[in-house]
Amino acid sequence: MIEFKNFSFKYKNGEKNALSGINLKLNKGDFVGVIGNSGAGKSTFTYAVNGVIPHHFEGDFFGEVIVKGIDTVESSPSELALSVGSVFQDIDGQMVSSVVEDELLFGLENFGVPHEEIEARITDILEMVGIEDLRYRNISTLSGGQKQKVAICAVVSLMPDILVLDEPTAELDPQSSHQIFSMLRMLNEKMGITIIVVEQKIMLLSEFSKRLLIFNEGSIYLDGSPQEVLKDTYKLQDIGVNCPRVASLANALAERKLYEGEVPVNIDDAEVMVRNIIK
Repeated sequence: MIEFKNFSFKYKNGEKNALSGINLKLNKGDFVGVIGNSGAGKSTFTYAVNGVIPHHFEGDFFGEVIVKGIDTVESSPSELALSVGSVFQDIDGQMVSSVVEDELLFGLENFGVPHEEIEARITDILEMVGIEDLRYRNISTLSGGQKQKVAICAVVSLMPDILVLDEPTAELDPQSSHQIFSMLRMLNEKMGITIIVVEQKIMLLSEFSKRLLIFNEGSIYLDGSPQEVLKDTYKLQDIGVNCPRVASLANALAERKLYEGEVPVNIDDAEVMVRNIIK
């Protein structure tokens, strides 16, 4: 569904490539977590997927990025927007309306969705996400987590095949962050939407993602399932990415020949691991 072929990009006036030599394939239905330090190339990666690069940021573009068989260089931003929905970190900056219903209507009307389909789309997505009670609320009265859900609903109502999110829980508390990721899992599993999410909370990524991409200095440093990536605590520490404590515990136990199973990605799995070792 998404393929990077020897892709490199340097921003206009940039001193070095933001990304270099990226070769990668993402399949339909993937749930991909992206993490890395500041300047590692995470946002540039998402911009390449949704067409912000090369259509909004100038620079030196090498290689190819193919999304659903379309070369992003040759497509128009509006063409890509129908396939790739984007949710940014600054939710207030992304909102264009004052009422929840109007926020969804804006995108549906501007992308030419037939009038007779609009009501069903709004009702269905709000009910699916469980925020139908917010339909007529003023957006300024919503919590951060509620705003994030509305922003995601507005994008998903356009029925994209791919959803790209850039640090969607940066301003949220742990409970709201978990709710957002639970919502993304539901959209991934029930609607088959391919999810790509940049996030600094590696515990969330580890628990919900099917695949982790660790970026470092413009390259993909690690790529695999959460269990595969989290096996090497030291590699993550070397580039300043914190390993979840449950994974660090499992790795420490494995070093002492006390544990041979998969690395746990949440507290429940870690509890099972510890109980089995005690037995």
